Amino acid sequence: MESLDWLIIGGGIHGVHIAARLVGEAGVKADRLRILDPGERLLERWRTSTTTTGMTHLRSSSVHHLDLDPWSLQHFAIKRRKRTSDLFAFPHNRPALALFNAHSENVIARFDLADLHIQARANRCSIDSEEIGVQLSDGRDISARNIVLALGTSEQPYWPDWAPQEDARVHHVFEPEFDGWPSSTETVVVVGGGITAAQIALRLLNEGHRVHVVSRHPMRQHHFDSDPGWLGPRYMAGFNRERDLDRRRAWITRARRRGSVPPGIRRVMLSAIEDDQVCWHEDEVESLDGHGAEIQLRLSNKAGLTADRVLLATGFASHRPGGTMIDELIASASLPCASCGYPVVDSALRWHPGVYVSGPLAELELGPVARNIAGARRAGDRLVEAIHSNSTAASSA
Repeated sequence: MESLDWLIIGGGIHGVHIAARLVGEAGVKADRLRILDPGERLLERWRTSTTTTGMTHLRSSSVHHLDLDPWSLQHFAIKRRKRTSDLFAFPHNRPALALFNAHSENVIARFDLADLHIQARANRCSIDSEEIGVQLSDGRDISARNIVLALGTSEQPYWPDWAPQEDARVHHVFEPEFDGWPSSTETVVVVGGGITAAQIALRLLNEGHRVHVVSRHPMRQHHFDSDPGWLGPRYMAGFNRERDLDRRRAWITRARRRGSVPPGIRRVMLSAIEDDQVCWHEDEVESLDGHGAEIQLRLSNKAGLTADRVLLATGFASHRPGGTMIDELIASASLPCASCGYPVVDSALRWHPGVYVSGPLAELELGPVARNIAGARRAGDRLVEAIHSNSTAASSA
């Protein structure tokens, strides 16, 4: 059985950034660390999802990336090109997706993180007095003194009750191995009212399809998916003082600007709607009939839509990620959870001695930005600080 000091479960944005921080700042030896992820390469889900949506620029600013130095992405851009104005979008210096991806690959290469990638899933975790045992989907077993659960919600896309998962013409845009993109000109209904729905609609339009968007609300405009005050003490000071976890959950729910789009995308969408290139329906789907050659959708106002394809841009289910693996881990070690089912962790993001969390699993400690790139950086700060504190304490003993 392979034995490690650190095993990071999840090779997405959070897992890659935390690995870079552990190797680059915390002094963790690379040969004592591994990143467990089922993708063929690190960041695979990020790349496939952003390609599907047609994203051109990130919603976050240039200081939110996967390297150690906050200014690394801007320095990287300058080295690649003397003029960087076309690599960042106004306002807030939002990086182009291609630039962000190239920089992320540079981080992976500089820290040799691809060599640390184990392509498998964690089927089961068990805690003993010294180490955490992890059973892999390929039949191997690994033990580690510390694990980081850097799990996202990408594998739990939200399917409305009316949407049949067995119909080959109905897809969620974030489903694993998404293959629902039309190959010939079609009439497509996009369900959702946020940035993903808008990006999908614009990509479909640019490729010559007839596009309808069904949203339960008007197009909401926000630069970010939560107020920037959550990145610092303006809001986090009060959040940290609040000890009632149900109230923290309520703060997180209120703070998230779900179903919103940044100004630039909103302007383009409104222009397409005004020019009758995109049909916007502020309504809800009540039912779907897929028995005929075309899909029949009935909306709550009793209107009907006929389509060749339905693409769901309805986000992700709100329940705790990790599935049965996390369920069994909680049961085996009596790990504390709030009433919402999410972990109760300390300031170091430690759920149990040797078990750390990042991403959604850390949001009751890190607040509304926990799931974002900014949340990955904040989680990295906490873990590096905890390792340095432990090393100092051990040296003083």
